[in-house]
Amino acid sequence: MKLLYCQAILAPLATKAFTPTTRLNGISTARSAEATSTMGDEFVVGVLGDLHMDPRKMEDYATGRSHFLPIFDEAKSKHGNVALVSLGDLGESKSVRPEETSELFAGTTECHEMAAEFLGSFGVDYDVVGGNHDLEGLDEFETDKENLEMYLRTHKKESPHFCKQVADKTLLVGLGSTVFRDAVFTSHEVTIDQEQIDWFENLVKTHKAEEGWKIFVFTHAPPNGSGLRVLQENHVVNGCCWLNHSNEKQCKKFIELVREHRSIKAWFSGHFHLGQDYQDSITVSFSGCALASGGDGSNKDTFGSHFPTIDPKDGPYPNRGSCVFAQTSVMRSGTSRDGRQQSRLIRGNKDGFEICTVDHQKDGKIRLDATISYRGDTNEVGVYAHDDESYDHDKYFKVYAPCAGDKLHPPDDGFKRYNSDGNIEPFDIEMDTIAWWYLSCGRALGMLNGNLIEYDSSTLAPLGLVVGADELVGKKIGVINSGLDADTCQIMFEDMEGMEGLDCAGLAGDLREQAVVLLDKETGLVTVVQPNEDGSYWRKIVRNKMVRMKEVRRVKAAKAWAAELMGLEDENEAKVVSSWGPYVTTSGTAKKTSVPGLTAPSAL
Repeated sequence: MKLLYCQAILAPLATKAFTPTTRLNGISTARSAEATSTMGDEFVVGVLGDLHMDPRKMEDYATGRSHFLPIFDEAKSKHGNVALVSLGDLGESKSVRPEETSELFAGTTECHEMAAEFLGSFGVDYDVVGGNHDLEGLDEFETDKENLEMYLRTHKKESPHFCKQVADKTLLVGLGSTVFRDAVFTSHEVTIDQEQIDWFENLVKTHKAEEGWKIFVFTHAPPNGSGLRVLQENHVVNGCCWLNHSNEKQCKKFIELVREHRSIKAWFSGHFHLGQDYQDSITVSFSGCALASGGDGSNKDTFGSHFPTIDPKDGPYPNRGSCVFAQTSVMRSGTSRDGRQQSRLIRGNKDGFEICTVDHQKDGKIRLDATISYRGDTNEVGVYAHDDESYDHDKYFKVYAPCAGDKLHPPDDGFKRYNSDGNIEPFDIEMDTIAWWYLSCGRALGMLNGNLIEYDSSTLAPLGLVVGADELVGKKIGVINSGLDADTCQIMFEDMEGMEGLDCAGLAGDLREQAVVLLDKETGLVTVVQPNEDGSYWRKIVRNKMVRMKEVRRVKAAKAWAAELMGLEDENEAKVVSSWGPYVTTSGTAKKTSVPGLTAPSAL
């Protein structure tokens, strides 16, 4: 285990015995000689989202930097506690010289040297966390280890993570992705290795909220349970929304640490390339459900304008602990999925902090988005500063998230209940169907835009695609019992020594087996949706990018071979299909490897 080390940004020593009370945009602060003799409580942090730098398109980066320079200069003159954090994905994930090479720019030495020069030009120290594209130097480096070593060396980092003290008992902590070529599934999953997870857990355990510590966390992707707006069409279906998305145990670990350790006050992420005009670009805990718009945005205790957390003794009600989660947009046009070009600004002191937007499309205008005031060391109250500016016109980014409710609030209207027979009655599926339910095993499934999605059973965050809308819309879906009944159980075990008279209540009880079934009303065909071997349902069908690139090359070579062998003028006329293993069968003996409907006649 590496020693826990946090670098301090030292503020200038105070020269006066007393500094009058000031106000930091609504947060009061009083500084004494004792507070300023070492490190003051005020601080400013600039947060940059996915840069995806392209040497052909540098104007937006120069403009974005010009917006931050006066902010940093003012903060340096006032208190000196200033920092810059980049959330990774530093380079464009395509060739920037297509007429010369097909090599991707992201993850190359040239890319990281350019990014380091840019980030180092803001006049303050910077830190960076690795994103899913930052080890993508596939042609330059053979292994993730070699690519990572270059990345760390170029940005003068000792490790993929960082810890920096920015103000009195206030830490900036970053965790970076370390896997690309070695990814089990999609290479665009943001993977924090176990060593970093252990380091982070030790840090939050040793920096307790009760001792006054406040921790601000930075990662490329958000953790499962953050409640931030996601892209179903991209990150959900590909299994790369959350940190360590495909590893169930690790994926849950981050939100578990947030719930347990209330020194974690805020968590900033990028990855989605979405703007900061939505209220669900900033989320905290409120009865496990997403917050609605607050109306006039005034400072009053109403659902939607406040987002309170409560004392830990009243838990488990706040499922996001004492932490605010914030999505960060992008700086360059052409990289945004909703047209915004924005960065984040954090302004804080001992009484709380503000989350602001620096709008690069409005001459760097600073907009206050939310004010979070500490109520003791272990909880706080936050106020949105404005309504959801995108509510009326960005319908294609509206996102439904299930809400399980709590002791005081019932589940939302989409929750499906079982009938007296223990089944969920079949119902029709259309593109706008809203429904979700728990299976007896604890897994949660539901409908989203015509797709069957698996949700995390604890946070109800979307995990991945189970059945696509292309084969689901227009059908019926239901849940039925499929386990052993008592008679079948007795027949199975009556001849086994020591198993006579076995009580099968456990198999047919609360943990009963179930089948999710689809019915095609026109053909009468019934499809059974089988779970994965680990019990999960979402399909981990997007594989490692290196594997996919090699598969494409094999298919291309096979087309050329077939064209030459059969005398075809155009190799694209060659009929080439791929087969994959291992093959899944309900038979206990593997005698065939054909794929019905592809390499063999269809089974239907």
